[in-house]
Amino acid sequence: MRIPISLVTHAAIVAMALASPAIAQAQDLRADVARDMPSLMELYRTLHSNPELSRHEVKSAARMAEEARKLGFTVTEKVGGTGVVAVMENGPGPVLMIRADMDALPVSEQTGLPFASKVRVTTEAGVETGVMHACGHDTHMAAWVGTARRMAAMKDQWSGTLIMIGQPAEEVGAGAQAMLDDGLYTRFPKPDYALAFHDAAQFPAGMIGYTPGYALANVDSVDITVKGVGGHGAYPHTTKDPIVLASKIVMALQTLVSREVDPQSPAVVTVGSFHAGAKHNIISDEAKLQLTVRSYTDEVRDQLLSGIARIAKGEAIASGLDEPHMPVVSVRRDEYTPSTYNVPAFAERFAKLATARFGADRVVQAPPVMGGEDFSRFYRADKTIESLIFWVGGAPAADIAAAAKGEKTLPSLHSPFWAPDAAAVIATATEALTATALDVLKK
Repeated sequence: MRIPISLVTHAAIVAMALASPAIAQAQDLRADVARDMPSLMELYRTLHSNPELSRHEVKSAARMAEEARKLGFTVTEKVGGTGVVAVMENGPGPVLMIRADMDALPVSEQTGLPFASKVRVTTEAGVETGVMHACGHDTHMAAWVGTARRMAAMKDQWSGTLIMIGQPAEEVGAGAQAMLDDGLYTRFPKPDYALAFHDAAQFPAGMIGYTPGYALANVDSVDITVKGVGGHGAYPHTTKDPIVLASKIVMALQTLVSREVDPQSPAVVTVGSFHAGAKHNIISDEAKLQLTVRSYTDEVRDQLLSGIARIAKGEAIASGLDEPHMPVVSVRRDEYTPSTYNVPAFAERFAKLATARFGADRVVQAPPVMGGEDFSRFYRADKTIESLIFWVGGAPAADIAAAAKGEKTLPSLHSPFWAPDAAAVIATATEALTATALDVLKK
C-alpha cells in the first residue's frame, strides 16, 4: 500500500512528539516566549529609558513587584533596600531562586537609540552625571519578568518553590549582601538552587556561555597612602620624596604576580590611580595610590593583600622612613566582591540542557573572567546551594560583521555605546531560564 508523503510526515511528527514529550514542550515554550516578546520589549524600552543608580532602584523595583504580583506570586518589597522577593509555592519539591539585578550606571548614553536614556542625576558623591543601563540590567529584568510569566502559566508542569528576586546595587557590590542581611534566607524559603544570567558583549547575540567552577573574580579595592617629608624641589636632600617611594612601590607590586603567585593561579594587581603634589618645584609630603586586585581563590587573595602591605612597608624602610612615616594600606571592605563559583555539576547539567534545546552551535564553554559579580554572595552564604550564572550574548550580528571588516570597534559592557540586540538576549535568556527552572523543579 502506498502512503501519501503528507501522511508519512504527519505520522512521523506525531510519533516523535509522543516518543519525546520534551521536544513538543520545547517547541511550545519557544512559541510562548515569542508571543510574549512584544510586551517584554516594551517593558525593556521603558526600563532602558528610565534607569536608576545603585540603591535608588525605586521605580524599577516597583514595576517588577507589580508584574510578579499580577502572576500570583507573594511579593515582598524593600528587602535589603529596594530589593524584591517574589515567592510562588507549588507543591513539594526543591526551592529555586532566580535573580535579576536592577541598577544602572553613572554613564551618559551615546547609543543613538530612539529610547535612549536622557536621565541625569547628582550622585551621592555630588557629581552630576547621566544614567544608563550600560551593563544590560534592563535585559535581565525583562527576561526575569518573561520567566516569571512562563513559570506561572506552566504550574502544571513543575512542583516545588520558585523564588524570583530583583536585586539592587550589584554595580557597587552591595545589593546581594544587603538582601542576605535583611533575612533573604530566613524570612523566605532558603534555596537549594540559585540561578542568574548576564548579557555578554563578547558573544554574538543569542549565544549561551557557561563556565564550570570559578567564573568571575574576587575584586578588592586597595588604597595606599605613602607618607614622606616635603620640601623645596631644589633641595631634595632635605626631603623624603613620597613620589619616588610610591614609584618604587608600584614597580615592586608587579613582582607579586610575576614572582610570588603560582603561575597557574590567575591574579591581577593594577595601580589605577597615582596622585601626588600640586606644583613643579614642591616635593609633597604625601602620595596616594589606588589599586584593583583580582583573584579567584581566597588563598591567592590573602597572599596578594598581605603582600601589598609587606611591600609598601618594606620599600618605606629601604627609603629611610621611620615608623610614624610608614605607608597606610587600606582594603576597602565596602567595595569587596567575592569570586563567583559555578557548581560544576549544575553547570554541566545546564550545558547539556541548553545544548539539547538550542543546538551545539549556540552553546559554548567560556573561560573565566576577571570581572566581579556579587551574585557570588548567595552561594558564599550557604555552600550547599547549587549555584550558576551563565552568559547570553548580546553583540548584534551587523556589528560583528562590521568589526570583522575593521569598520567598527565593538563596545564592551559599561560603554556608553553598549546597545545589545535586546530581543535576542531577552528571548534566549527567558527560554533558558524557564527551561532550566522546569528541569530543576520537574515533577
